[in-house]
Amino acid sequence: MRAGINSGGYITDHRYSLLHSKNSLDETLNQVKSLISPLIKPEVTGIGIGVPSVVDIEKGIVYNVVNIPSWERVELKYILEKEFNLPVFVNNDVNCFVLGEHRYGLARGFSSLVGLTLGTGIGSGIIINNQLYAGANCGAGEIGYLPYRAHNLEYYCSGNFFEAEKHTPALLAFDGAGRGDLEALECWKEFGVHIGNAIKCVLYAFDPEAVIIGGSISNAYTFFYESMMQELQDFLFPESIKKLKIILSVNKDIQLLGASALVL
Repeated sequence: MRAGINSGGYITDHRYSLLHSKNSLDETLNQVKSLISPLIKPEVTGIGIGVPSVVDIEKGIVYNVVNIPSWERVELKYILEKEFNLPVFVNNDVNCFVLGEHRYGLARGFSSLVGLTLGTGIGSGIIINNQLYAGANCGAGEIGYLPYRAHNLEYYCSGNFFEAEKHTPALLAFDGAGRGDLEALECWKEFGVHIGNAIKCVLYAFDPEAVIIGGSISNAYTFFYESMMQELQDFLFPESIKKLKIILSVNKDIQLLGASALVL
């Protein structure tokens, strides 16, 4: 978990904590409160939170967080507003990523935008007409679950690809590519093909002006960029590819800034 204060578009007073006791709702909520509590100062006007799951955005209820078994239905907005007496806004973490890039980052100026985060999974957030689009149930952009080849996009477009298909962690493949290891470089080349196909899905569905890529695996961008771009060349509408801007996210605090933008 990460927290901080948005002060003029910069995150100050960073706080970090590993989440413990994932099977206990009370203990995880107490840890969330403990992370936030030192940041509550007179100048703080609200709390924005990004969570890796679907959310009832209006009521601030979090549902079925895959990696936190105790979070099946959590009235997070109500709980934290009662605790801190401040307005609380809750949304999906990848939505916070794309909102942060749109308001504070490299994607300012684009009215339509899709953000892709590549890590243990693949997620996407969507900006349409300068507004965050979450869908009816905060499930818009879950492209990772689209059927693709023998599995789905997430299987091939995340760290899982290296574990399941190449039988090596993505970090080791990254280190190997950095040393010029040909087998590791070939892994990333193949990975880039899959990411190119994921971007095609985004283009057919949303036709954005720009796609911005973040997440831990984006650190290997130089190793899969060329094959990703090559895969895009057979897109049915070549003029769309010519106009499309693909951007690499560089601000490590962008999700926190996006979460804070929920308050605004």
